[in-house]
Amino acid sequence: MPAARGVRLTTTDAPRRQAVLDRAQAEGRLPSVVGALSHAGELTWHGVAGDAGAVDAQYRIGSITKTLTAVLVLQCRDDGLLDLDDPLSRHLPGSGYGAATIRTLLGHASGMQAEPVGPWWERSPGVDLPALLAANDGSGQVLPAGVAFHYSNLAFALLGEVVSRCRGASWTDLVQDRLLTPLGMSRTGYQPTGEHAQGYSVGHFAGTLTREPHEDTGAMAPAGQLWSTLADLARWVDFLAVGHPEILSAATLTEMSEPAPFPEYGLGLRRLAAGGRLLIGHTGSMPGFQACAFVDRGTREGGIVLANATTGLRSDQIALDLLAGQDPYDGERWSPSYEVPERARELLGLWFWGNTAHELRWTNQQLELRTLQPAELSDRFVIEPDRIRGVEGYLLGETLQVRRAGDGSVDSWECATFRFTRTPYDA
Repeated sequence: MPAARGVRLTTTDAPRRQAVLDRAQAEGRLPSVVGALSHAGELTWHGVAGDAGAVDAQYRIGSITKTLTAVLVLQCRDDGLLDLDDPLSRHLPGSGYGAATIRTLLGHASGMQAEPVGPWWERSPGVDLPALLAANDGSGQVLPAGVAFHYSNLAFALLGEVVSRCRGASWTDLVQDRLLTPLGMSRTGYQPTGEHAQGYSVGHFAGTLTREPHEDTGAMAPAGQLWSTLADLARWVDFLAVGHPEILSAATLTEMSEPAPFPEYGLGLRRLAAGGRLLIGHTGSMPGFQACAFVDRGTREGGIVLANATTGLRSDQIALDLLAGQDPYDGERWSPSYEVPERARELLGLWFWGNTAHELRWTNQQLELRTLQPAELSDRFVIEPDRIRGVEGYLLGETLQVRRAGDGSVDSWECATFRFTRTPYDA
């Protein structure tokens, strides 16, 4: 795909962008990760790493959803339906956080708790608004308003209801009619449609995949419900750069991009300052997914990355890395484990050499011994019919000898006189 004017992406640049995804996939143990550069709303480069990725697939975007909710709030302000310094109680009577202002909710400066009361909302069936308000009566306030940046998913759920009441329509319909349709974002929505990624969590020691549920988050939806694609998010971040006559002006977006009041966050927009440039946008995560979408408002260059794993992606840093590029990655790619031999499985977990903690993982059909401080790979072993043999590191060629307790369970192992036990300095 040719680069748009002004981007200056050459054929030698493409491998440097792909290296970012390859390295992230391997180091983060991601089933798939897709990424793109954009200019003026169009993709100028895209790439995939991992076995299950597709550039056109929908991924869950988590808290990038907050940027859409914030734009709906500023639309209401510009249309005279609210003031940013209004207390929440003016628009949402009965809320336990009625004294908090719309502005402090947008900038995560209200001091309310990060998460709603109850089970982990991102991985549980959503509740309706009356249940959400009843469970969050204001007693969860953790800080006085305005004293510190304290991220709050609950705040954006409440903002979603504010815009719903201001407009007399559901948050879902407002997102569709006032944002997605004018921008032509036909592959963004409340639930996935067509090709989409399955979300996974990765077993820490075995490297196996667990399917994560794709819950309908109910009243918490304005904080993180949406699904999208690389191409649609390219259109969204370009809107954040220049505005749109049917949605919001560039002047209002500039206001949203300023510290409000803390430097890392504006009015619903994250701020990344690095390498002499300022990027605005957001990161996102939901069970089974991580995402980021940022843009340089001056150049209209965007960086977008989507992955289908619960953890493992440095969502803010990878946007900067993608825009800058990296040296080509020639390391090993990571693949999920679908079967783990019993001889390996019984060894997995935390071990101590003296007082020093290590972990044994099963990765790419080998046992990996990793130190925890500093966190790095030290040795690899393969399972052979008659022994477990070191194939990389200080213990290359050595045999890992398993020691068992009276009941047959593994209680320690030894290799080249280095003895590992489940507790420090086990006698």
